[in-house]
Amino acid sequence: MQKGQKELDLLDEFERFIRDCRRGRRMQPGGKRLSPGTVANYGYTLQHLQMFSKKKSLRLRIKPAKRLNSRELSGERNYWKKFYSGFTSYLYEDCGCYDNYVGQHIKNIKTFFNYLGKERPYCAVDFHNEFYVPREEIAIYPLMPDELNFLVTGHEFELGLSRIMQEVKDFFVFGCTVALRFSDLNALRKTNIRIVSGQYYLYVRSQKSGLDTLMKLPSYAVNITKKYEMLQGRLLPFFNLSVFNKHLKVLLEMAGFTHPVSITRNRRGRPMDKKISITGCSSRLCDLASSHMMRRTAITTMLSLGVSEQIVRKISGHTPGSRDFYRYVFWSQTVQDSQTEQMFASLPGVRSTVPGWEVRLG
Repeated sequence: MQKGQKELDLLDEFERFIRDCRRGRRMQPGGKRLSPGTVANYGYTLQHLQMFSKKKSLRLRIKPAKRLNSRELSGERNYWKKFYSGFTSYLYEDCGCYDNYVGQHIKNIKTFFNYLGKERPYCAVDFHNEFYVPREEIAIYPLMPDELNFLVTGHEFELGLSRIMQEVKDFFVFGCTVALRFSDLNALRKTNIRIVSGQYYLYVRSQKSGLDTLMKLPSYAVNITKKYEMLQGRLLPFFNLSVFNKHLKVLLEMAGFTHPVSITRNRRGRPMDKKISITGCSSRLCDLASSHMMRRTAITTMLSLGVSEQIVRKISGHTPGSRDFYRYVFWSQTVQDSQTEQMFASLPGVRSTVPGWEVRLG
């Protein structure tokens, strides 16, 4: 800041923040560079700030806190309260966003201000600490084990698919097996396969977390990799994310995964039914399909079949205590049934239908 300059332009400073993140000047606490996805998310926040500033004809500025007296500090606090109210209203009302999306942008803005406090301590303000980050728990819909089994073993169904749809199915089934993120699946090379005593293992380092994962592949996953041996270097066909998601919805519709589901999203903490079916009717499972379904299906399948959370985290690459891991966890109906049956079996006079709980109690 030059001598005599009283304000910083928030948009210019946010752009510098993004450049520092991209170039490695700003790192994660452990010293690792930020992932491209994280930097891209900061870019989306900047775009919304730019649109908000343009639409409301409002110049976003930051006044150096050390140059303000008590009256001016009070005025600044009111300024940032109005900013928070106006920006969140823009996201909710003008953009139609829901709580988690709004919360992500507010979280990014708070991160930016924390960065600014370290890089420009003379202009540090703590008003951003009063910004509330809205959150919501979103129901997730992975495939059930029998649905995944149909895609694995349904040879007649596969024969009726076009070449591109067969590639989508293979990519999806492989992803539902190894619990990798879409970007990691796209980056898989033949060198990620290790063969030990005739057994096939997949070794990969996550682009996002940097964690190493080693997983023994079942025979059907090995057969998928052999199907694409003609690809140079790549282990699986490469997909653009939007194209993959579009084809995946069609694939699951063709597979008959069309049972109705309901999904509720929160806006300002109030639940709102969200109809997302492309037909305009009630939402179906196939309409909810996206690349995220692979990872969720893999994790929940392993959990529902009795694999411990510790092993599942190791395979999926989540760190211990990761909030993301528990966000992905969706106890399948079979697990819920088993656990509730065991609970009822402990009641006097109740006979459980769960195998192994045949003894009448009471």
